[in-house]
Amino acid sequence: MSLPPRLLEGLSTLLGPRGLVTDGADLAPYLKEQRGRLTSQAQAVARPDTTASCAAVVRLCAEAGVAIVPQGGNTGLVGGSVAGEGELVLSLDRMTRIRSIDPQNFTLTCDAGCLLAQVQKAATDVGRLFPLSLAAEGSCRIGGVLSTNAGGVGVLRYGPARDLCLGLEVVLPDGRIWDGLRALGKDNTGYALRHLFIGAEGTLGIITGAVLKLFPAPRETATAFCALDALPGMLDLLALARDRGGDTVTAFEVLPRMGLEAAIAHLPGGRDPLETPHPWYALVEMTSARADGGLSDVLTTTLAEALERGIIADATVAASRDQAASLWALRECLSDAQKPLGGSIKHDVSVPTAQVPAFIEVASAAVLQAMPGIRPCPFGHLGDGNIHFNLTQPEGMDRQTFLDRWEEMNRIVHDIVTAMGGSISAEHGIGLFKVNELARHKGQVELDMMRAIKTALDPKNTLNPGKILPPA
Repeated sequence: MSLPPRLLEGLSTLLGPRGLVTDGADLAPYLKEQRGRLTSQAQAVARPDTTASCAAVVRLCAEAGVAIVPQGGNTGLVGGSVAGEGELVLSLDRMTRIRSIDPQNFTLTCDAGCLLAQVQKAATDVGRLFPLSLAAEGSCRIGGVLSTNAGGVGVLRYGPARDLCLGLEVVLPDGRIWDGLRALGKDNTGYALRHLFIGAEGTLGIITGAVLKLFPAPRETATAFCALDALPGMLDLLALARDRGGDTVTAFEVLPRMGLEAAIAHLPGGRDPLETPHPWYALVEMTSARADGGLSDVLTTTLAEALERGIIADATVAASRDQAASLWALRECLSDAQKPLGGSIKHDVSVPTAQVPAFIEVASAAVLQAMPGIRPCPFGHLGDGNIHFNLTQPEGMDRQTFLDRWEEMNRIVHDIVTAMGGSISAEHGIGLFKVNELARHKGQVELDMMRAIKTALDPKNTLNPGKILPPA
């Protein structure tokens, strides 16, 4: 099904030559899906440059009965930005203004098309910190970050995107604009409407602007790479670090030996930070707004105590920013580093932090029983219980034969997650890929409430149809 010619004419008149993409080569970046499992079928991309023009696009599509798929940086991992035939992609990549910064109020207001890295830099330029940090921060956009409630490595201290947003501006499915750009720490005037749109993946409205929280800029950072011979020791190390460092503990990442070896092979000049191999590793970082906080001493003392108590087997503390960056590079490249190993079935799950070692052990045994030779590579944010439980194909197995068992592996892993009181999606969202799994793991009352909200705000189902909610 093609888009109505009259709609394309109206969009062209409204947006101008830069605002409507219909050429095949120019369309390609907007149609690509990061996992490579699907390709968008859209024949056009609308690129408004203001909230008003975005609202006008939505009104034109509503009149034509055409569904819209909102898109930020198109870095999502669950098919949330995939458009079907006859649907229009609406990209916010021209809406990139930092509207205002208030260092005294510790807030920044921006267009939803701003890159995450752009917002981070704008905060840094005025001596503040926007703490959300992701591997894709150079390409993901604020609207998408909020629409998926992205997490990243700093959730342990600062929380996910939801906790970093004070206000939103949203274009509703009928083209009206909700101005909720309030830079208030407290606003108890009824329903907290912004929370409906954060994590909704563009199914309830199109986020066009946001008020974000800023924090004091860190003036001291201490980073360590630790080796452990047993996974349960991770919990002891995390507890010890928080007991000794308090809320200075900003990140606590875990990775297995397999992941470290893949990262070393992937990075030019990559090398093992420690002399001997160990089964598990933790990347620990402390930060402070004080320049004289003595964090290096705190971290070194903590690690010495952990070594003495047998919690860790070895560790190294970064002596410079460059060394710290090298340690972080090993963690941040893990997803890409797995690609040369063959097909990878991905899981973005969370369980209570205390359950992480048991989850990894039980889930690894279960997938190995179902597929002998499969290579689990669990890594991620131990501090908030979010593990990327990625499964690499057995050596010698055909890639497509392996990937054809994606749904089977999902069911095994997700059933274990649910039994442990966890979530089948910690920070990537539901999109298209997890719709059926959501139907299996959400209670009927919860699904009914979600459908009621969708129907109330988008009764014609014109915003990102087919995402998140399973058919009734």
